[in-house]
Amino acid sequence: MPQIDEPKGTNEMCETSKRKAYPSDVTDAQWELIEPFIPKVSANATIPTIDRRELVNAILYVLRTGCSWRQMPHDLPHGKTAHHYFRMWSQQGVWEPIMTHLRKRSRAAMGRDPEPSAVIIDSQSIKTAPVRGPERGFDGGKKITGRKRHILVDTQGHLLAVKVHSAQIVDCLGAPLLLQNQQGRFPRVRHLFADRGYQGPLTDWIRMHLGWRTEIVARPSPITPVSGTWVWINAKPVYRPAKKPKGTFLVQRKRWIVERTFACLTRFRRLARDYEGLPTSSEAFIQLASIRLMLSRLAPFRY
Repeated sequence: MPQIDEPKGTNEMCETSKRKAYPSDVTDAQWELIEPFIPKVSANATIPTIDRRELVNAILYVLRTGCSWRQMPHDLPHGKTAHHYFRMWSQQGVWEPIMTHLRKRSRAAMGRDPEPSAVIIDSQSIKTAPVRGPERGFDGGKKITGRKRHILVDTQGHLLAVKVHSAQIVDCLGAPLLLQNQQGRFPRVRHLFADRGYQGPLTDWIRMHLGWRTEIVARPSPITPVSGTWVWINAKPVYRPAKKPKGTFLVQRKRWIVERTFACLTRFRRLARDYEGLPTSSEAFIQLASIRLMLSRLAPFRY
Protein backbone atom coordinates (compact mmCIF):
# COMPACT_ATOMS: atom_id res chain seq x y z
CA MET A 1 0.00 0.00 0.00
CA PRO A 2 1.51 3.38 -0.95
CA GLN A 3 2.35 5.65 1.95
CA ILE A 4 0.23 8.77 2.23
CA ASP A 5 2.17 11.95 2.80
CA GLU A 6 1.15 13.52 6.09
CA PRO A 7 0.81 17.30 6.45
CA LYS A 8 3.87 19.21 7.47
CA GLY A 9 3.81 19.69 11.22
CA THR A 10 2.26 16.31 11.94
CA ASN A 11 5.64 14.65 11.45
CA GLU A 12 7.26 17.36 13.52
CA MET A 13 4.94 16.67 16.44
CA CYS A 14 5.69 12.97 16.74
CA GLU A 15 8.77 11.93 14.80
CA THR A 16 9.39 8.86 16.96
CA SER A 17 5.89 7.47 16.38
CA LYS A 18 4.53 5.79 13.26
CA ARG A 19 1.01 7.07 13.85
CA LYS A 20 -0.54 10.38 12.92
CA ALA A 21 -0.12 12.81 15.79
CA TYR A 22 -2.95 14.22 17.89
CA PRO A 23 -3.08 17.93 18.82
CA SER A 24 -2.60 16.93 22.46
CA ASP A 25 0.74 15.19 21.78
CA VAL A 26 3.97 16.75 22.99
CA THR A 27 6.37 17.96 20.33
CA ASP A 28 10.03 16.99 20.18
CA ALA A 29 11.05 20.29 21.79
CA GLN A 30 8.47 19.88 24.54
CA TRP A 31 9.49 16.30 25.20
CA GLU A 32 13.10 17.38 25.70
CA LEU A 33 11.94 19.65 28.53
CA ILE A 34 10.15 16.95 30.52
CA GLU A 35 11.89 13.71 29.51
CA PRO A 36 14.49 13.79 32.34
CA PHE A 37 11.67 13.82 34.91
CA ILE A 38 9.63 10.90 33.54
CA PRO A 39 10.65 7.61 35.20
CA LYS A 40 11.88 4.88 32.91
CA VAL A 41 9.46 2.04 32.27
CA SER A 42 10.99 -1.27 33.27
CA ALA A 43 10.31 -4.34 31.15
CA ASN A 44 10.18 -8.00 32.14
CA ALA A 45 9.60 -11.30 30.41
CA THR A 46 5.84 -10.83 30.10
CA ILE A 47 5.41 -7.06 29.69
CA PRO A 48 7.15 -5.37 26.75
CA THR A 49 8.80 -1.98 27.02
CA ILE A 50 6.36 0.89 26.60
CA ASP A 51 7.42 4.21 25.12
CA ARG A 52 7.31 6.80 27.90
CA ARG A 53 6.47 9.56 25.46
CA GLU A 54 3.46 7.63 24.19
CA LEU A 55 2.28 7.13 27.77
CA VAL A 56 2.48 10.87 28.37
CA ASN A 57 0.64 11.49 25.10
CA ALA A 58 -2.10 9.08 26.16
CA ILE A 59 -2.55 10.81 29.52
CA LEU A 60 -2.62 14.23 27.87
CA TYR A 61 -5.19 12.95 25.37
CA VAL A 62 -7.55 12.06 28.22
CA LEU A 63 -6.89 15.42 29.87
CA ARG A 64 -7.57 17.41 26.72
CA THR A 65 -10.53 15.52 25.29
CA GLY A 66 -12.18 14.45 28.55
CA CYS A 67 -12.76 10.89 27.36
CA SER A 68 -12.75 7.94 29.73
CA TRP A 69 -9.74 5.67 29.93
CA ARG A 70 -11.69 2.89 28.22
CA GLN A 71 -12.31 5.13 25.20
CA MET A 72 -8.60 5.54 24.46
CA PRO A 73 -7.85 5.42 20.70
CA HIS A 74 -6.33 2.18 19.46
CA ASP A 75 -3.14 3.83 18.22
CA LEU A 76 -2.29 5.04 21.75
CA PRO A 77 -1.30 2.81 24.68
CA HIS A 78 -4.16 0.81 26.17
CA GLY A 79 -6.38 2.79 28.53
CA LYS A 80 -5.69 0.47 31.49
CA THR A 81 -1.96 0.80 30.92
CA ALA A 82 -2.10 4.59 30.66
CA HIS A 83 -4.28 4.82 33.77
CA HIS A 84 -1.90 2.56 35.68
CA TYR A 85 1.08 4.78 34.94
CA PHE A 86 -0.94 7.93 35.58
CA ARG A 87 -1.83 6.68 39.06
CA MET A 88 1.68 5.38 39.76
CA TRP A 89 3.44 8.55 38.63
CA SER A 90 0.94 10.69 40.53
CA GLN A 91 1.59 8.74 43.73
CA GLN A 92 5.34 9.05 43.16
CA GLY A 93 5.02 12.83 42.84
CA VAL A 94 6.34 13.00 39.28
CA TRP A 95 4.27 15.98 38.14
CA GLU A 96 5.27 18.53 40.78
CA PRO A 97 9.03 18.62 39.93
CA ILE A 98 8.13 19.03 36.25
CA MET A 99 5.76 21.86 37.10
CA THR A 100 8.40 23.57 39.25
CA HIS A 101 11.08 23.24 36.55
CA LEU A 102 8.84 24.63 33.82
CA ARG A 103 7.58 27.44 36.02
CA LYS A 104 11.11 28.65 36.73
CA ARG A 105 11.99 28.53 33.04
CA SER A 106 8.80 30.35 32.11
CA ARG A 107 9.40 33.09 34.66
CA ALA A 108 13.01 33.47 33.51
CA ALA A 109 11.81 33.78 29.91
CA MET A 110 9.56 36.64 31.04
CA GLY A 111 12.50 38.41 32.63
CA ARG A 112 11.32 37.60 36.15
CA ASP A 113 13.13 36.01 39.06
CA PRO A 114 12.66 32.22 38.95
CA GLU A 115 11.19 32.33 42.46
CA PRO A 116 8.03 34.39 43.10
CA SER A 117 7.84 37.09 45.74
CA ALA A 118 4.03 37.38 45.86
CA VAL A 119 1.27 34.82 45.46
CA ILE A 120 -2.51 34.75 44.99
CA ILE A 121 -4.98 32.30 46.49
CA ASP A 122 -8.51 31.47 45.38
CA SER A 123 -10.95 28.59 45.07
CA GLN A 124 -13.38 27.25 42.48
CA SER A 125 -16.38 25.05 43.20
CA ILE A 126 -16.96 22.45 40.51
CA LYS A 127 -19.69 19.87 40.00
CA THR A 128 -18.75 16.22 40.30
CA ALA A 129 -19.81 13.46 37.97
CA PRO A 130 -21.93 10.63 39.42
CA VAL A 131 -18.93 8.52 40.37
CA ARG A 132 -17.88 7.05 43.66
CA GLY A 133 -15.42 8.98 45.74
CA PRO A 134 -14.92 10.93 48.95
CA GLU A 135 -14.72 14.66 49.52
CA ARG A 136 -18.04 15.75 48.08
CA GLY A 137 -20.33 18.38 49.56
CA PHE A 138 -22.68 21.27 48.93
CA ASP A 139 -21.43 24.83 48.47
CA GLY A 140 -24.23 26.99 49.85
CA GLY A 141 -22.87 30.16 48.27
CA LYS A 142 -22.48 28.83 44.73
CA LYS A 143 -25.34 26.30 45.01
CA ILE A 144 -23.07 23.55 43.70
CA THR A 145 -22.77 19.98 44.89
CA GLY A 146 -19.27 18.72 44.29
CA ARG A 147 -15.72 19.62 45.18
CA LYS A 148 -13.70 22.77 45.60
CA ARG A 149 -10.35 23.43 43.93
CA HIS A 150 -8.02 25.56 45.99
CA ILE A 151 -5.01 26.87 44.08
CA LEU A 152 -2.03 29.09 44.76
CA VAL A 153 -0.50 30.98 41.82
CA ASP A 154 2.21 33.59 41.32
CA THR A 155 1.55 37.03 39.85
CA GLN A 156 2.03 35.61 36.34
CA GLY A 157 -0.63 32.94 36.82
CA HIS A 158 1.71 29.95 37.15
CA LEU A 159 0.34 27.22 39.39
CA LEU A 160 2.28 26.76 42.62
CA ALA A 161 0.08 24.40 44.62
CA VAL A 162 -3.37 22.81 44.44
CA LYS A 163 -5.69 21.13 46.92
CA VAL A 164 -9.04 19.53 46.11
CA HIS A 165 -11.55 19.05 48.93
CA SER A 166 -15.26 19.04 49.62
CA ALA A 167 -17.22 22.04 48.34
CA GLN A 168 -18.91 22.47 51.70
CA ILE A 169 -15.65 23.64 53.30
CA VAL A 170 -15.57 27.44 53.26
CA ASP A 171 -12.51 29.28 51.94
CA CYS A 172 -11.15 30.37 55.31
CA LEU A 173 -11.10 26.73 56.48
CA GLY A 174 -9.95 25.24 53.19
CA ALA A 175 -6.96 27.56 52.79
CA PRO A 176 -4.95 25.94 55.63
CA LEU A 177 -5.37 22.57 53.88
CA LEU A 178 -3.54 24.09 50.90
CA LEU A 179 -1.00 26.20 52.76
CA GLN A 180 0.03 23.93 55.63
CA ASN A 181 2.68 22.17 53.50
CA GLN A 182 4.05 25.29 51.78
CA GLN A 183 6.39 26.41 54.57
CA GLY A 184 9.87 26.95 53.14
CA ARG A 185 8.93 26.04 49.56
CA PHE A 186 8.96 29.62 48.28
CA PRO A 187 11.64 31.52 50.21
CA ARG A 188 11.07 34.88 48.46
CA VAL A 189 7.32 35.07 49.04
CA ARG A 190 6.31 37.80 51.47
CA HIS A 191 2.89 38.83 50.19
CA LEU A 192 -0.40 37.00 49.64
CA PHE A 193 -3.38 38.43 47.77
CA ALA A 194 -6.84 37.09 48.60
CA ASP A 195 -10.51 38.03 48.48
CA ARG A 196 -12.85 38.77 51.36
CA GLY A 197 -13.53 35.09 51.96
CA TYR A 198 -10.09 34.76 53.55
CA GLN A 199 -10.26 37.63 56.00
CA GLY A 200 -10.37 37.10 59.74
CA PRO A 201 -8.21 34.82 61.93
CA LEU A 202 -6.78 33.14 58.83
CA THR A 203 -4.54 36.14 58.13
CA ASP A 204 -2.92 35.74 61.56
CA TRP A 205 -2.45 32.01 60.95
CA ILE A 206 -0.73 32.71 57.63
CA ARG A 207 1.58 35.28 59.21
CA MET A 208 2.54 32.92 62.06
CA HIS A 209 3.09 29.76 59.99
CA LEU A 210 4.39 31.19 56.71
CA GLY A 211 5.52 34.72 57.49
CA TRP A 212 3.39 36.15 54.69
CA ARG A 213 1.44 39.37 54.82
CA THR A 214 -2.13 38.90 53.58
CA GLU A 215 -3.76 41.66 51.55
CA ILE A 216 -7.53 41.39 51.17
CA VAL A 217 -8.31 42.87 47.76
CA ALA A 218 -11.34 45.15 48.02
CA ARG A 219 -13.93 45.33 45.31
CA PRO A 220 -13.80 48.48 43.17
CA SER A 221 -16.57 51.03 43.63
CA PRO A 222 -19.47 50.27 41.29
CA ILE A 223 -20.18 52.65 38.44
CA THR A 224 -23.08 54.91 39.33
CA PRO A 225 -25.49 55.24 36.41
CA VAL A 226 -26.29 58.71 35.15
CA SER A 227 -29.60 60.04 36.44
CA GLY A 228 -32.60 59.97 34.13
CA THR A 229 -33.94 62.93 32.20
CA TRP A 230 -37.33 64.50 31.43
CA VAL A 231 -38.26 64.93 27.78
CA TRP A 232 -41.30 66.35 26.04
CA ILE A 233 -43.28 63.90 23.90
CA ASN A 234 -46.53 65.06 22.29
CA ALA A 235 -46.52 68.13 24.50
CA LYS A 236 -46.31 65.95 27.63
CA PRO A 237 -43.33 65.54 29.97
CA VAL A 238 -42.02 61.96 30.01
CA TYR A 239 -39.31 60.68 32.32
CA ARG A 240 -36.66 58.48 30.72
CA PRO A 241 -34.67 56.46 33.26
CA ALA A 242 -30.94 56.19 32.78
CA LYS A 243 -29.57 53.14 31.05
CA LYS A 244 -27.04 51.01 32.83
CA PRO A 245 -23.59 51.91 31.49
CA LYS A 246 -21.95 49.31 29.32
CA GLY A 247 -18.85 47.58 30.58
CA THR A 248 -19.70 47.81 34.28
CA PHE A 249 -17.52 44.79 35.05
CA LEU A 250 -14.54 46.01 37.06
CA VAL A 251 -11.32 44.05 37.32
CA GLN A 252 -10.14 43.37 40.85
CA ARG A 253 -6.48 44.06 41.46
CA LYS A 254 -4.30 40.93 41.16
CA ARG A 255 -7.30 38.62 41.60
CA TRP A 256 -8.05 38.61 37.88
CA ILE A 257 -4.82 36.65 37.42
CA VAL A 258 -6.01 33.64 39.40
CA GLU A 259 -9.41 33.82 37.71
CA ARG A 260 -7.62 33.66 34.36
CA THR A 261 -5.79 30.55 35.55
CA PHE A 262 -9.09 28.89 36.46
CA ALA A 263 -10.45 29.77 33.03
CA CYS A 264 -7.42 28.20 31.32
CA LEU A 265 -7.70 25.04 33.41
CA THR A 266 -11.37 24.46 32.66
CA ARG A 267 -10.68 24.58 28.92
CA PHE A 268 -9.31 21.08 29.38
CA ARG A 269 -12.43 18.96 29.10
CA ARG A 270 -11.37 16.53 31.81
CA LEU A 271 -11.42 19.50 34.22
CA ALA A 272 -14.73 20.99 33.06
CA ARG A 273 -16.26 18.74 35.72
CA ASP A 274 -14.67 16.57 38.38
CA TYR A 275 -14.82 13.03 37.02
CA GLU A 276 -12.26 11.54 39.40
CA GLY A 277 -13.02 9.12 42.17
CA LEU A 278 -10.14 10.42 44.31
CA PRO A 279 -9.29 14.08 45.00
CA THR A 280 -5.61 13.25 44.48
CA SER A 281 -6.35 12.28 40.88
CA SER A 282 -8.08 15.63 40.38
CA GLU A 283 -5.02 17.41 41.76
CA ALA A 284 -2.76 15.43 39.41
CA PHE A 285 -4.82 16.40 36.36
CA ILE A 286 -4.72 20.07 37.40
CA GLN A 287 -0.93 19.85 37.67
CA LEU A 288 -0.80 18.21 34.24
CA ALA A 289 -2.94 20.98 32.77
CA SER A 290 -0.53 23.54 34.18
CA ILE A 291 2.38 21.61 32.67
CA ARG A 292 0.65 21.49 29.30
CA LEU A 293 0.04 25.26 29.37
CA MET A 294 3.65 26.05 30.24
CA LEU A 295 4.96 23.69 27.57
CA SER A 296 2.85 25.52 25.00
CA ARG A 297 4.42 28.82 26.07
CA LEU A 298 8.01 27.61 26.26
CA ALA A 299 7.97 25.53 23.06
CA PRO A 300 4.91 26.53 21.04
CA PHE A 301 3.89 24.41 18.09
CA ARG A 302 3.01 26.06 14.80
CA TYR A 303 0.74 24.20 12.41
